[in-house]
Amino acid sequence: MRIFALAFLVFLAGLSEAGQMPLSVLPGGAVVFKPIQSMRERKFADLVQQKTDFSCGAASLATILRQAYWLDVTEAQIIEGMLAHSDQNLVRVQGFSMLDMKRYVESIGMRARGYRVSPEGLPSVSIPVIVLMDIRGYKHFVVMQKAEKDWVYIGDPVLGHKRFKFDEFVKGWNGIIFAVIGQGYDKTNVLREPPIPLTAKNRINTFSPVQDAELMDFGFIQSDFF
Repeated sequence: MRIFALAFLVFLAGLSEAGQMPLSVLPGGAVVFKPIQSMRERKFADLVQQKTDFSCGAASLATILRQAYWLDVTEAQIIEGMLAHSDQNLVRVQGFSMLDMKRYVESIGMRARGYRVSPEGLPSVSIPVIVLMDIRGYKHFVVMQKAEKDWVYIGDPVLGHKRFKFDEFVKGWNGIIFAVIGQGYDKTNVLREPPIPLTAKNRINTFSPVQDAELMDFGFIQSDFF
């Protein structure tokens, strides 16, 4: 019976990529499921992914409006709104600018401002903002979720949640933040609490073998053979 139940769970697990994972089978055949999240879902949790080559600004703006202001907007709607207030030929060549985003935000009754901030002032920025980064010569808008002494956490519409060492971030940043200001800001929005990076590095670096004294605590005795 146990073998059958185990095989049944394995079969169900093979059908499930994300969402619900069978955890156990109860008497009577009822299956207990545990909510799970795929690595890709975790990577882009609460972020809007960009769908075109030139829409990193639209996707970043959609992320902030959706998560910090609870506005039901999509990347496509923002692209359409920004195109209505921009030079479309220029956008096709260079993509959207902060000015395009500013005009769109003001068209929906909110305020948007660009501020020049010193690197030392980044940790004091208490809301998610949009920043322009130069990544190996590629200009790219991302959401800066928060900055700390050693790390800067960003929501990248292409790569998902990432964090940069503070100095590394500053090297690729143009020194300007784009802030959206309006009614209904959620101070507890999820963007201010980015997920912990998916890495086993810290666990590997702190690995150490179990000592003999600890083995004895678990009921083992010291071996005379090896």
